Amino acid sequence: MDARYTRTDFHDGISRYGSSLIDAVVRRAARREGAVRFRVEMLIHDERQLALLPVGVSWHRVGAPTSVAEPLVARRVNALAPDVVFSPMQTMGSFGRCYGLILTLHDLIYYQHRTPPQNLPLPVRLLWRLYHLGYGPQRLLLNRADRVATVSETTAALIRRHRLTRRPVDVVSNAPQAVQAPRDPDRAPDKSLVYMGSFMEYKGVDDLVAAVPLLPGYTLHLLSTITPGRRAELEQALDAARRREGACGGTVVFHGGVSDERYVELLRSATALVTLSRAEGFGLPLAEAMSHGTPVVATDLPIFHEIGGDDGAYLPVDVAEAPATVLAAAVRRLERPDAFAAASRAAARQAERFTWDASADRLLDAAEAVLQARRSVPEQCPPAATTPTAP
Repeated sequence: MDARYTRTDFHDGISRYGSSLIDAVVRRAARREGAVRFRVEMLIHDERQLALLPVGVSWHRVGAPTSVAEPLVARRVNALAPDVVFSPMQTMGSFGRCYGLILTLHDLIYYQHRTPPQNLPLPVRLLWRLYHLGYGPQRLLLNRADRVATVSETTAALIRRHRLTRRPVDVVSNAPQAVQAPRDPDRAPDKSLVYMGSFMEYKGVDDLVAAVPLLPGYTLHLLSTITPGRRAELEQALDAARRREGACGGTVVFHGGVSDERYVELLRSATALVTLSRAEGFGLPLAEAMSHGTPVVATDLPIFHEIGGDDGAYLPVDVAEAPATVLAAAVRRLERPDAFAAASRAAARQAERFTWDASADRLLDAAEAVLQARRSVPEQCPPAATTPTAP
């Protein structure tokens, strides 16, 4: 399992997805009855990544996934003689591979919103933009795999609609971390709202901030790391909204990143997790909030319906009145104790649909299908030299 996208300080979305899936796959692989029992090993590029990865799993160090040598990484992986390799991204190099390969495509967001993640090196960001100018490069990468994984039925449907691959597509969902018990739905929440996610334009954070003057007494917690320039833009947007509405309303807190413990603490006391994103591949913060019994208020996107079910509060992506006004009205509806309690219970029930164990089982089934399919064709690679496993 390719763990090279794991961070060395704290998890982001891809890092948590890969690490959580590895942990579940290791546990589920040992319990499979009447099926192939895989031995699970990890690929890393920096030993500091091990701090955020499951303990006790064998690992091998290969090049970083952002290295210029990434297209040829299969040469190094061949020496490890794996049966199947799973990568949580679609960009893993595959030239000359002698093993089964499952690549992951999380979403198609960057075909509509082409600004790449700013934490990538400049050359990678330039290639990112070129890569998303058309679907051809995506098809080339995905068709080099044996199977393709994705995190939601919504994205799987988009992959089929755009004919991005001839390979079978498996839904290996994201999932929240296990929760001992949801919050008490009958206990009145704090007048607080939580946003977890990036601050890219399509995320709609400007509209979240614009709703704050319409919600006296509320605090909007923006949890993720943010650049000084983007923070200044949002502070200006808040000032403009206050002047426009003629009211100070609530407050905004920029956390600049939070620990997992603080994140859970804020979720379990908030009135709702809010997002006005225009595009998502899964929407993990929604599932995380719901697992704790915290209602969600989100844009009316197919993916959010898939995650949030029939009982979520969904706001039209394009509305005649200001999105901030519609958001504020949805939040105020949750001020009724009966409305909050019902939404909290419904959220916790819906979140039970997403577990890492279920996702691990789907990935193991896909890996077994790859292995069986490759056994039915003549061997095309010479036997690989064995390489000692790292301690």
